[in-house]
Amino acid sequence: MNQRLMNAPIEHATRAASVLEDLRDAVLNGQFAPGERLHEVRLTEQLGASRTPVRAALQELASEGLLDYAPNQGYRMRDFPVAEIVNAFEVRSVLEGLAARLAAERGLSPAHQALLEQSLFDGDRLLASGVLIQQNRATYSAINATFHETIHAAAGSRMLRDMVRLCQQVPVSSPRTIVKFEYRDVRRRHDDHQRIFEAILSREPWRAEMLMRDHVANVKTAMVRSLPMLRG
Repeated sequence: MNQRLMNAPIEHATRAASVLEDLRDAVLNGQFAPGERLHEVRLTEQLGASRTPVRAALQELASEGLLDYAPNQGYRMRDFPVAEIVNAFEVRSVLEGLAARLAAERGLSPAHQALLEQSLFDGDRLLASGVLIQQNRATYSAINATFHETIHAAAGSRMLRDMVRLCQQVPVSSPRTIVKFEYRDVRRRHDDHQRIFEAILSREPWRAEMLMRDHVANVKTAMVRSLPMLRG
């Protein structure tokens, strides 16, 4: 098969991921006013992309809750009141702290331990150069989500996991949404992850809970300070 044809799907997937990250970054950094309509044609011109990856990116951001969608009206920028986000983070800090405590009390299964170790290894590798670029955002988002979601699973409580998901319906509070993406901030979060993992692995439930609660609270503070799209 022609090598160019073989590479086409990879290049298409890479371009689609790039369009998604560029558009997510624009949304999270306040480039669209609350209620503003996002026009596909205009976005294709701004992003230098075809309509297919732009449409897919809009659909993904709507599924994440960052955009509103209405038939025959298209996509519009959501408004995010500060109080709504703060409340979601405060509840999430309690729930995730409980998840870390339960995981430490019950102990990690080999599968959960392997996932956490892999996320820490991947984070170390990402941060090794001392520099982050916007293309690294999706990679870190996946690393961060794996760490948190694995602890939720390790807690062994379906009710707890359901309640955490409810908090994450306020999309900015999801561990998959990375707003403050500067090396120093990501390094601090990753170091938090390492300490939380060590506490869980050492079967220190109360330490694991406090570390996780502080971690989520610190992320909340960074989110509130860094999001120009927030409204009081």
